[in-house]
Amino acid sequence: MPEAPPQAPARSGAGPALHVEGLHVTYGRAVAALRGVRLTVPHGTVTALLGANGAGKTTLLRAVSGTLRLHRGAVTAGTVRYGHVALDGRDPVAAVRAGVVQVPEGRRVFAGLTVDENLRAGGLGRGRRSPAVVREARERVLDLFPRLAERTGQRAGLLSGGEQQMLAMGRALMAGPELLLLDEPSLGLAPLMVERIADVVRRIHAQGTSVLLVEQNATMALGLADAACVLDVGEVRLAGPARELARTGAVRRLYLGEPPAADAPSSAGRGAA
Repeated sequence: MPEAPPQAPARSGAGPALHVEGLHVTYGRAVAALRGVRLTVPHGTVTALLGANGAGKTTLLRAVSGTLRLHRGAVTAGTVRYGHVALDGRDPVAAVRAGVVQVPEGRRVFAGLTVDENLRAGGLGRGRRSPAVVREARERVLDLFPRLAERTGQRAGLLSGGEQQMLAMGRALMAGPELLLLDEPSLGLAPLMVERIADVVRRIHAQGTSVLLVEQNATMALGLADAACVLDVGEVRLAGPARELARTGAVRRLYLGEPPAADAPSSAGRGAA
């Protein structure tokens, strides 16, 4: 099975990379969600995960972030490492303290809390930090999301869907992640809001945060990513530079809604048929 290799030099200097090797995940005794997945997210890059519903994308993020057991899933083989830290079998607190933070699908903000209270809650996972560090993180979030700065005292449940997505991302950023896991950030949003979210991902990346991005909007994902990986029924089918994958017939047909160019060349890796 192909592995998504480093596609671009780190943009923020040397740092830890995410390495997933031979990962098998099951739910209960019968459902095999991932089968031998291999993936690398180099430091300072964006990697996109594509695939149909049920392909295993969210399961892979859960295995990395330590939330798998909350959904009655288990790693049955393989490893997940971030730098020198083993994450397979660890809990979400261990992942956050290692610098890995997930923004789950569906936003899941604390509806009864204000915007500011949600942001403060996001910073608790990294343990004790100085007021100056917390203040700097909050300023970064409000700079990325000016709309949230206008609504710090508003209850999160009264925000629009796009504003709740901003808050979910901002809450994750309060923990100061080195690797941000984004699960369908554009889901259910209007096109203009999708463009704003994409721009924020670019800015987060430019500030030195690595990103593993799960997206059904393949045009957006491939436009943001250095590398991409296509999952199909729990296995990696294609992996390589995002620009090359965007030119392959299978990706153009299945994810971009376009007819493939005749005999389009590509060096993207392919899995077993």
